Amino acid sequence: MSFIQIKNVVKKYSNQISVDHLNLSVQQGEIFGLLGPNGAGKSTTIKMLSGLLKMDGGEMIVDGLSVAKDTLEVKRLIGLVPQELAIFESLSARENVTFFARLYGLRGALLQNRVKEALEFVGLSDRASDKPSAFSGGMKRRLNIACAIMHHPKLIIMDEPTVGIDPQSRNHILESVKTLNRMGSTIIYTSHYMEEVSAISTRVGIMDHGHLIACGTQEELRSKVAQDNKIILQVANLTDDAVKELREHPRIKQVNAQEQALELLVGSSQAYLQDILFILSKHNVKIQSLAQVEPDLEALFLSLTGRTLRD
Repeated sequence: MSFIQIKNVVKKYSNQISVDHLNLSVQQGEIFGLLGPNGAGKSTTIKMLSGLLKMDGGEMIVDGLSVAKDTLEVKRLIGLVPQELAIFESLSARENVTFFARLYGLRGALLQNRVKEALEFVGLSDRASDKPSAFSGGMKRRLNIACAIMHHPKLIIMDEPTVGIDPQSRNHILESVKTLNRMGSTIIYTSHYMEEVSAISTRVGIMDHGHLIACGTQEELRSKVAQDNKIILQVANLTDDAVKELREHPRIKQVNAQEQALELLVGSSQAYLQDILFILSKHNVKIQSLAQVEPDLEALFLSLTGRTLRD
């Protein structure tokens, strides 16, 4: 039996469906990456799985326990790193971790050892007596992680843990995720940064508009677009008319246009490259560089939804 089972889960806000009959399973020991743009339903799914939000339908099981019926027992199994920082600015780093450790019932020498261990793990031992109000964004994110792991949870859920931080802190967090997994925790990691999920995940689920639209290993997902090719162009003087004509081309599957860049997904790059160049030339678009690359998870998402993860 899977460590996590999500069966036909539904969540509605007023008349809006945020999660629509979601079915998903996660095996023990996995790093499961949950991808999707903002508004896809990732955070809502995480809140329901953590027992913070009630489902409107369906069932969630964690380690054989029902999230709806055995809520407290499930919460004891989980370390949650929320998207919004859950730390107290007026307490020191040590006091923050101690507060959350006490909520999980840790006391005495065990509590002190776990607090020290958690701060060492996230690289904040030398700032243990300082308040987060003096921390950088990356340090606050790392403290957020320390508060979630000091009780050695079987399941760690990280919801967009690298939002708004510097590259060094991002790399530190990604390495921490892999270390926590090697130490025995199953991890669910949500993001709309494809490169992060690609770097750490054993399996990936892609959500859009409350649905799970693809799930599998990275190799399995890439195979879904194995016959496609992605063309990346750096351009100048890109016009709406040029983009419109590219999108109307019967053999160009997707067009992602930015101010000075184009990403095209085509069935055969060689067969349609001449058409692409002709259209751009006709609209006086200057091509500064052109590259053909094998499709990645971003290309799969574009193929399935017609938009990129950051849209």
